[in-house]
Amino acid sequence: MNTRLTLLLLGTLLSTVSLAQSSFQHCSAAFVSGRMLVDQYSPKGTCRLNTKANGELSVWTINATDKETKAVSRIPFKVAIRDKDTQTLLLFSNDSFRQVNIRNVLTKCRKGDRIVLLTLDRQYALPHNEILVE
Repeated sequence: MNTRLTLLLLGTLLSTVSLAQSSFQHCSAAFVSGRMLVDQYSPKGTCRLNTKANGELSVWTINATDKETKAVSRIPFKVAIRDKDTQTLLLFSNDSFRQVNIRNVLTKCRKGDRIVLLTLDRQYALPHNEILVE
């Protein structure tokens, strides 16, 4: 009986370790109407959006090289809004999106707020997940 328990625990541990290794293996970025929002895909990059922006907000996996960044496939995400004064984070909707009209989100925002995008799967890294509303 001890051998079975040991094998079960070892199998569970190995499964957990292999799952942890697959986290954040795909880079992704936010886009509005096909335009990537981050000004540079690096730790120094920032996302900004004018209050009068139009189009569809979406999150895509990307292939990034020194010469170009190309959108590959759209992924599901959630949207929250961080209030500029209190820093309170409020979920925009309980729904998950593959795209959402940015006007619908911006009607809930003021200048200085941040739109926060949340991925739904650990395989997607979204380092530039906060969009400053200007």
